[in-house]
Amino acid sequence: MDPERLRALRERYAGNSGGAMLDPHYRRVAESVFSGDRRALPYSSPATLLSAPFLPGADPATAGLDVALIGVPMDLGVTNRPGTRFGPRAVRGAERIGPYEHVLRLAPADGCKVADVGDVPLSSRYDLAACHADIEAAIRGWVEAGTVPLSVGGDHSISHAILRAVGRDRPVGLIHIDAHCDTSGPFEGSRFHHGGPFRMAVLDGVLDPERTVQIGIRGPGEYLWEFSADSGMTVIHAEEFAARGVAEVIAQARAVVGDGPTYLSFDIDALDPAFAPGTGTPEVGGLTTREALALLRGLAGLDFVGADLVEVAPQYDGTTNTVQAAGQVLFTEFCLLRLALDRRRERAG
Repeated sequence: MDPERLRALRERYAGNSGGAMLDPHYRRVAESVFSGDRRALPYSSPATLLSAPFLPGADPATAGLDVALIGVPMDLGVTNRPGTRFGPRAVRGAERIGPYEHVLRLAPADGCKVADVGDVPLSSRYDLAACHADIEAAIRGWVEAGTVPLSVGGDHSISHAILRAVGRDRPVGLIHIDAHCDTSGPFEGSRFHHGGPFRMAVLDGVLDPERTVQIGIRGPGEYLWEFSADSGMTVIHAEEFAARGVAEVIAQARAVVGDGPTYLSFDIDALDPAFAPGTGTPEVGGLTTREALALLRGLAGLDFVGADLVEVAPQYDGTTNTVQAAGQVLFTEFCLLRLALDRRRERAG
């Protein structure tokens, strides 16, 4: 090694602690995390979503939040293996998620009022329709307060109730990343199952199908999803995703939703079960975690008005791979919401 280079490095770094960053951008991130050379232990204190402050039962009207992280522990709408009611608790336990997204160069919590506001208070553990009413009411409270909801399920039926709140004043666009289109009709007397939330949202007038793109679709249920094509949704199957590549799919997704308000829904079974086995309806041939994160990062700058992460079933997650992937997806969604908030504020002056 060049002696002068070594001398310069010693002068620059030898007396610095691990939390002393020289680059101004990194210094700002470090100052939000470190106290001297100390930072919070990732395995201590009660676990919260993305390690955010915990404000269970907060009043949306007075909490003053920019983003509310909300658990929705409900899985009465599953058609296969149950257990996603434990998803929010499991994702809260994901360790070492954030605080910095290196590709987007963003620490989303810095300068953002965000909190884990606990779980939606469900009035019945048995009544699916009642649960949907509870979810819609809870999310509507945050939306009306000007707070962006970032929800963790629970099964995918919760997205219908959330969209009814988010799209109440005007239909929104949708980027839906999943193994399944979830546009089936009612089954066995229930309209609210996790195989049909987006059909219901369109028919309720809260989701614009022509501004909807569904990515990663595969599996044996294709015959159930004719509503997607008939309504004008854009469907990108997993095989097409692999053949076209991430960049081209990102470009199409951005073109479909355009500049209007858009919701983001990520079902963890979009990932191949090699990466995320802990889910109720796994389908082989899915996205890798690297592909999924690249896809999400490529959506930066869109006008996201809410997002969710659903279908984590931790009892099938023997390695904790699913929870780790879910935590990183949730964090990346938070980054996208933060960027959208910043953009809206800039436009408002």
